[in-house]
Amino acid sequence: MRTVSLVTLGCARNEVDSDELAARLGDSGWRLAEPGAEADVVVVNTCGFIEAAKKESIDTVLAASGKGAKVVAVGCMAERYGRELADALPEADAVLSFDDYPEIGDRIEDVVGGRTHSAHTPRDRRTLLPITPVRRSAGQAAHVPGHGPASGPRVLRHRLGGGPIAPLKLASGCDRRCTFCAIPSFRGAFVSRPPAEILAEAEWLAGHGVRELVLVSENSTSYGKDLGDLQALEKLLPQLAAVADRVRVSYLQPAELRPGLVEAIAGTPGVAPYFDLSFQHASGPVLRRMRRFGDRERFLQLLERIRAVAPDAGVRSNFIAGFPGETDADFAELKLFLEHARLDAAGVFEYSDEDGTEAAGLPEKVPATVRAERVEELSVLADDLVSRRAEERLGTVVEVLVGTAGIGWAAHQAPEVDGHVTFIGEAPEPGSLVRAEVVGTHGVDLEARVLIEGR
Repeated sequence: MRTVSLVTLGCARNEVDSDELAARLGDSGWRLAEPGAEADVVVVNTCGFIEAAKKESIDTVLAASGKGAKVVAVGCMAERYGRELADALPEADAVLSFDDYPEIGDRIEDVVGGRTHSAHTPRDRRTLLPITPVRRSAGQAAHVPGHGPASGPRVLRHRLGGGPIAPLKLASGCDRRCTFCAIPSFRGAFVSRPPAEILAEAEWLAGHGVRELVLVSENSTSYGKDLGDLQALEKLLPQLAAVADRVRVSYLQPAELRPGLVEAIAGTPGVAPYFDLSFQHASGPVLRRMRRFGDRERFLQLLERIRAVAPDAGVRSNFIAGFPGETDADFAELKLFLEHARLDAAGVFEYSDEDGTEAAGLPEKVPATVRAERVEELSVLADDLVSRRAEERLGTVVEVLVGTAGIGWAAHQAPEVDGHVTFIGEAPEPGSLVRAEVVGTHGVDLEARVLIEGR
C-alpha cells in the first residue's frame, strides 16, 4: 500500500476538513503515514486567510517537495487561487478544489500515476448555493468540506490529532460582508449542518476519547438560520453537553449574540462559559467602514450582560490595527475599550490589503510605519491587560481538563489559542477533569494546585 500524510495549516476548521480527507483516503485504500514519517504523497491543507498564512502554506509545499514526495495542495489557498497557484507553484503536483474532496483518492492516484490534473478556475462560492438561506439545505451544488454524512454506518472522519479535545464543525461559510475579509468568496455561503449529524459525530468523538468538543464555524451565532430555526444552537447545546464532559462555542459575532444564546452558553451545565467574540475594533466609524456593527459603549454593555449571568466567564477577541481611515482618535477609542473590557485573551493583527476585498480599494490608507507602531502599542497594552485579568483569578477554583503534555485548560481558556494551566507537583492523568485552586500566574497562563482528583 502506498502511503499518504496530511499537513494541516490554519484554523480548527481546517483540522476537521483534514480528518474528512483522511477518512476518504483510508476508504480509497491509502495508508496514512505516522506523524513525522516519510510518505509517497504529502497532502498540504493550506490556509489562505492572510499574507503570513499564505506564505507558510507555500513554504510547506516547497519543503515537502524538496524531500522527494509527490505534493498535493488542498484547502483554502488552493481553493482561492486554483490555476493561478498551480502555475506559480510547479512544485505542487496538483492543486485541488473543495469539489475534488469526494474523489480525493482518485485524484492522488492520478498524481502518482503521472496523469495531469488541471487546476480549477476559482469561482465565488457564494454563487453556488441559493441566495435564500432557508433553501440552501435542499440540494447543494458544491461540496462543503467537513460536512460529511454522520448518520450512516460510520462517521466520515479519521482523527489525525489525539488528546481529549477535538473540534466539531457546526457550519461552513459566511453570509456577512466584512470589507476586510475574503473568506466568504472561497468558503461560500453559510451552511449549517443538521443537528442529527452533529450529534452523531459528537458521539463518535466521545467514543474515541474526546472529553471537550470545540464547536467551530465561520460564524456560530448564525447556526440554524438556514434550517429555519434561529434558536437551533440553544437547543443543541444541552444535547451536546449530555455527550461530552465540556462543550465550547467559538467564533461568535457580537452583533448577532442574542440574549437567549448568552444564557445558553453561560448557564447550561457542561457548556463552558466562554465567549469568543469577534470585535475587530471599537470605534464606530471604523466598524462602519468594516461593514460591522457596534462601538465601544455597545460592546462594553454586551460584556456587562454576559458577566451578569456568568461573572467568571472567559472572553477573548481579535483586533485589527491600521484599517484604512483609522485616525488617532479611532485608535484611542480602541485602546480605551481594551482598558475596560477585562478580556482573558486578545489577538492583535496589522491590517493588510487582501485580494478581492472591498477594503483593498478604500482610500485613506494608514502608512505602514504607523500601522506597525499601532500594532506594537496595542500588543503591549493587550499583553499587560490580559495578564492583569489572569491575576484576578488568583485564589479562585477552576475546573481543568488535562492534556497530554502535562498542562490543562480551564473553562475560560480555549486550547491552543488562549493561555493554559500548569500544576504544582505532578500533573494529573491526561484526559482527566480536575478542580484546582489558582495560586500563581505567568502572563496569561495560570499555575494551580489540584483540590479534587479527576474523573
